[in-house]
Amino acid sequence: MTAFIAAHFVLAAFARPLVGRLGARAFLVLALPPAATTCWAFTRWDAAASGSATDWTWAWLPAYDVSVSLRLDALAELMVLLAAGVGTLVLLYCASYFSDTTPRLAGFAGNLLAFAGAMLALVLSDDLITLYVFWELTTVFSYLLIGYDSEQRHSRRSALQALTVTTLGGLAMLIGFLIVGRQAGTYRISAILADPPPAGTAVQVAVLLILCGALSKSAVWPFSLWLPNAMAAPTPVSAYLHAAAMVKAGVYLVARLAPAFADVPGWRPVVMVLGAATMLLAGWRALRLHDLKIVLAYGTVSQLGFLTLLAGVGNRDAALAAAVMILAHALFKAPLFLVTGIVDHAAGTRDLRRLSGVGRALPHVCAVAVLAGLSMAALPPLLGFAAKESAFEALLHGDTADRWALGITVAGSALTVAYTARFLWGAFLRKAGVPDTPVHRVGPAFLAAPAVLALCGLVLGPGVGWTDRLLSAYADTFPVPAHPYHLALWHGWGTALLLSAAATAGGAVLFAARGGVARFSRRVAWPTADAVFGHLLLGLERLSLQVTGFVQRGSLSVYLATTLLVMLAGQLSVLIADQPWRNAPAPRLWDVPLQGAVAALTCAAALLCLTVRRRMKAVVLAGLTGYGTALLFVVQGGPDLALTQFCVETVSMIVFVLVLRRMPVHFQESVSSWRRAVRVPVALAAAATLGVVVWVAAAARTAPPAGAAMVEETAHHGLKDVVATILVDLRAWDTMGESAVLAAAAIGVTSLLYLHRRAEGPAAPADGPATPAEGRAAPAEGRAAPADRPAVPAGERRRTAWSVTGEPLAGVPHGDEGAPERGWLAAGATLAPEHRSVVFEVIARLLFHPILVLSVYLLFCAENMPGGGFVGGLVAGLALITRYLAGGRFELAEAAPLQPGLFTGLGLFLSTGVALLGLRDGTVLHAWTYHGHLPVFGDFEFGTPVLFDCGVYLLVLGVVLDIVRALGAKIDRQIERVAAEKAAARRTGPQTGPQTGPQTGEATP
Repeated sequence: MTAFIAAHFVLAAFARPLVGRLGARAFLVLALPPAATTCWAFTRWDAAASGSATDWTWAWLPAYDVSVSLRLDALAELMVLLAAGVGTLVLLYCASYFSDTTPRLAGFAGNLLAFAGAMLALVLSDDLITLYVFWELTTVFSYLLIGYDSEQRHSRRSALQALTVTTLGGLAMLIGFLIVGRQAGTYRISAILADPPPAGTAVQVAVLLILCGALSKSAVWPFSLWLPNAMAAPTPVSAYLHAAAMVKAGVYLVARLAPAFADVPGWRPVVMVLGAATMLLAGWRALRLHDLKIVLAYGTVSQLGFLTLLAGVGNRDAALAAAVMILAHALFKAPLFLVTGIVDHAAGTRDLRRLSGVGRALPHVCAVAVLAGLSMAALPPLLGFAAKESAFEALLHGDTADRWALGITVAGSALTVAYTARFLWGAFLRKAGVPDTPVHRVGPAFLAAPAVLALCGLVLGPGVGWTDRLLSAYADTFPVPAHPYHLALWHGWGTALLLSAAATAGGAVLFAARGGVARFSRRVAWPTADAVFGHLLLGLERLSLQVTGFVQRGSLSVYLATTLLVMLAGQLSVLIADQPWRNAPAPRLWDVPLQGAVAALTCAAALLCLTVRRRMKAVVLAGLTGYGTALLFVVQGGPDLALTQFCVETVSMIVFVLVLRRMPVHFQESVSSWRRAVRVPVALAAAATLGVVVWVAAAARTAPPAGAAMVEETAHHGLKDVVATILVDLRAWDTMGESAVLAAAAIGVTSLLYLHRRAEGPAAPADGPATPAEGRAAPAEGRAAPADRPAVPAGERRRTAWSVTGEPLAGVPHGDEGAPERGWLAAGATLAPEHRSVVFEVIARLLFHPILVLSVYLLFCAENMPGGGFVGGLVAGLALITRYLAGGRFELAEAAPLQPGLFTGLGLFLSTGVALLGLRDGTVLHAWTYHGHLPVFGDFEFGTPVLFDCGVYLLVLGVVLDIVRALGAKIDRQIERVAAEKAAARRTGPQTGPQTGPQTGEATP
C-alpha cells in the first residue's frame, strides 16, 4: 500500500520534466500509478469481500500512540477503486483535453496526481491523525487545482473560498478526533469501531465536531457554497475532485464512523436533516441555471446530501444503499462532467440557451451522456436505478424518521430527474429559434474515458449483484436484520418501484413546465450562499480593521503591559485555584550568604531602572542585572552558564549603545503620573508572580533529576564538561534549531536596516567608502566611493586619509607631501582626530589577536572545561567589536573583509551536516572521533562534536558581525552623510529651514 501511495507523490515531483519533454502526452505516464493501484485493488477484491482486511502500521509518535496505519477493508476497497480507477481515466482524458501549449500545465499535472495520492492515503488511513494529515493535503491540492487559472479573479476567489470552508471544518474535525482518541484510549479507527467509547458529553461534542469537518468537505448545507464556485477549475478537476474523489471524503468519513457513533445523540438529526435539506435546496436551484457545469455542480450537491443521509441513518440496509449509491454516483457524474468538457471544447460554450443540435453533430458524445444521465435519473436498467431502489427499500422499512426521510428522498429524486432532463435537453437537443451550434469533431481518445465510465454504469445495472458481497461486507458491520436486503436490479413489483415511478413522473412534469418553474424559482429564491459568504467576509474585514485600530496603538509599553496582564491573569488564576504551594517545602533563600548579596544588588539595579530618564543609564542598569545573574551562576558553580551570560550581556549592551547613538538622550514618551503609577505595580506583580511560579515548579519535582545520569554518561566517555556535551550530543538537534532561529532573526533585523540601500544611489556600503591610510585597497564592501568625495589619483590613495566630511584630514600628509605616519590600526586614520583615542587604539591592537586566540581556546576546550562554540563565537565577535569601536567602520572592514553571511551560512551548513551525520547511530558524539598525537601538544581527539561546535562558532560570529555592521557601520554612514550635507551646505551658502537627515527623517540644525 505504501509503495502505491509513494509512487503518486514521487511521479508528481517529476511532472515538470515529463510535461516539458512530452507535453500533454505526459498524462499517459502520470496515469501509471493510479492504474497500478486499481489493478492491485482488484486483486484484493475477494479478500475484502470475505470480510478480511490488510493492515500496515509504522509507529510515528509512539509516546502519544500515534502511528501511520493503513487498512484495506471492504469500504476502503470501494473507495480505492473509485479514487484510483476514476483518477486513471481522468488523467488519460487530460491528454486530449489539454494541448502542449497550455500554460502552467506541469504544475497542474503534478498537483492532480499528488491529489490522487493524498485521496488514496486518506481512504486507506486507519489512524485518526494520519487521516487528518491526508485530509488537509487533499484540501491544499484542491485549492491549487481550483485556482489553476490564477490570473482570473473568479478562480482565485473560488479557490480561497474552498480552502477557507474546508479548512475550518477540518480544524473542528481535528478537535473531535483528539477528543475521541482521548476517550477511546487509541487513535486507531479499527479499534475505535470495535470498542466505541461511551456516549458521554465529550463524545457527543466530538461527534458534532467531526460532522462539521465531514459536512464541509462534502458540501452539505450550510457548507455547500464552495462547490458550485469550484467549477472555475478545469473540467477534469470537476470530474475527479467534485464527482468521484474529494467530495466523497466527507461521505466516506460518515460511513466509516457510523457503525460506532450512529446511536450517539445528535448524530442522526444532524446528518438526516442537513442531508435532506441539501438534497432539496440544491436540486431546486439546479432547475433555473444555464451553465452546464453549474447545473451538474448543484446536482452534485443534491446527490451528496442524499448520500450523507443514507450513510448516517445507521442501519445495515441503509449502509448498503449508501455504498452502492457512492459507486453509482461516481459512475454517472464523472462522465457527465467529462462530456461537458467535450461539448465546451467542441462548441466553445456551456450555455444551454445557446447550444442547439449538438446531439446530431456529436452522436457518440450524446449517447455517452444519455447513458450517464439515465443512470443519474435512476431509470432501469442502469446502476443508478438499482442504487435508488435499495435506498427506497431501506428507508421504507425503517422507523418514523426514516419514513419521513423517505418522502424527502422521493421529492429529491423527482428534482434529480428534472434537472437531468434539462441538462440533456440543453446540451444536445435542438431548440426552437436557436440555430444549430457549429462544433468540431472529437477523436475517440477524447471520448474514451467518459464512455468507459458510462458503460460501467450500464453493465453494473444488471450485474449489480456482483458487488453485493463486497458492499455487504461493509454493511454487515451494522447489526444484521432477520431478512437483510441484497442488491439486484429487479426485486419485483412493490412500494419501492412505485415510488421510483412517482419520482420519474414528477421529474417529467417539472421538466415539461421548466419555464414556469424557473420563473417561480427566481421569484422565491433566497440570497445565495455565495452572496452571504461575501457579506460575511466584508463584515469580518471591517471588524478586523476596527479591532486592529483599537488594539494596535503603536505603543510598545501598551503591548508589554497587555502581555504581562494576560500572563498575570492566567498564572494567578491557576495559583489561586490549585494552591500548589500547600505541599511545597519552605523556600530556601540562599545556599551561601554571597548569593543573597548578589541577588540584592541585582534587584536594586532592576528597581533603579524604573526611575531613570536617560536612555544610556537605563541600558547600563539593565546590563548590570544580567551581570548580576552571571555572578549568581559563578557562585552556584556554573562557569559555563556564567561565561555565556557575561558574553551575551556585553554584546547586548554594545548593540544597545550603537542603536541609542541616534536616539534622544532622554526618554521622550509623555507619561502621566497615573499611568506610571499603574505600570510600576504591573511590572512588580509580574516579576513576583514569575518568581513564585519558578519556585512552585522547582518544588513540584517528583521524579529524580536527570543530571546525575548525564554526568555519569559524560564521564563514561572520558569527558568533564556536562553542559557542552549535552549541547553538542544529547541535544544537538535542539542546538542546531536554536542556532538556525538565531541566524534567521539576525538576518531579518539587519535586512530591515538595509531595506533602502538601493534607494540611496551609488553611495558607499555600510563598511565605508574610504581607502584606509594603511595602504590597503578598499575593503570588500567598501569598493564604491561617495559622490561627495573629491577624486584622488590612484597613485595617491595609499597616502591619503579622510575625515567623516569627505575632506583630507588636517595634519595628515596626503598627495605628494610625504608618506603618512603609520598608525596602530589599519584604518584608524579614517577617523577625524576628535573621534580618535590613541590609548584605545593601542589596547585594541594589543588585545585583538589574544582575544581571537582565547575564542579558539574556548572552542576546542569545551569538552573538559568551560567554553564551547557559542561562547567562542561571542568572544571572537567581541574582538571585532573592539576593532570597530577603536577604528570605525573601515577598521571593521579591514578586520573582517568577508561577508557576515558567509560565516553564518557556513556555520549553519557545518552544524546541520554534522547533526545529519549523527543520525547514523542516534547521537553526534559517537558519529566519528579521530585520535592523534602532536609533538608539542601531545595526544588529542578531534571528532564530530568539535565540528558541530565549529559550525556554531562560525554562525555566532557571523551573526555578531552582521549586527555590528548593520547597527554600527550603517548608522556611521548615515552620520557621515549628514555631516557631508552640512559641509556642502556651508560651502554653497546658508539655506532656510532645517535639513532632513537621510532615512531617519530627523531634523538637523
